[in-house]
Amino acid sequence: MKTARQKPLKEDEEMNQNEKRVYLIKRLLKEQPRYRNMQIPIDTDQQKTMLRSLMNIRMPGKIDDEFISVQDEYLRQVNAEKGVVTLSDMEEIQPDVYIWKGDITRLKVGAVVNAANSGMTGCYQPCHNCIDNCIHTYAGIRLRLSCAKIMEEQGYEEPTGQAKITPAYNLPCDYVIHTVGPIVQGKLTKEQRRLL
Repeated sequence: MKTARQKPLKEDEEMNQNEKRVYLIKRLLKEQPRYRNMQIPIDTDQQKTMLRSLMNIRMPGKIDDEFISVQDEYLRQVNAEKGVVTLSDMEEIQPDVYIWKGDITRLKVGAVVNAANSGMTGCYQPCHNCIDNCIHTYAGIRLRLSCAKIMEEQGYEEPTGQAKITPAYNLPCDYVIHTVGPIVQGKLTKEQRRLL
């Protein structure tokens, strides 16, 4: 497998999107002793998968401002390339009620609602397609840290039907409302309906 090399940048040069992605991967690999010697693929799609996987498995924790700056620039461009959806792109089905079907991480609205788990720090399964994983991926690693701080202060898992709000960081919306729904197996019960 061919691997990526990043050329050193001069002080006044800016990184392009590919260089940002490789920089982020290298920094995240360096944090994980068991992955430090992992090769970075040259293929762009494989790099994107590797970066998302590393972001998904990263435990909440601080990281330096340089990483955050590069990550934020990278994710803002990724999110812009996906396209932003505003209220004018949605169908108003009754006064002040709009309906739209698609990728929630594209919505430029006041807040999106995240179907969170009771730990509230996101899905740790690499590249899982649940909405929790997608929101945490495209918001960036500061979202998980914010959620972890809230949960540490709270001191217990989030009860079903309760909610917490955080900034959206790199998502086009302003906030993310994290809430835990009931886990339904079989028939929906009255208690599960109440919690919903």
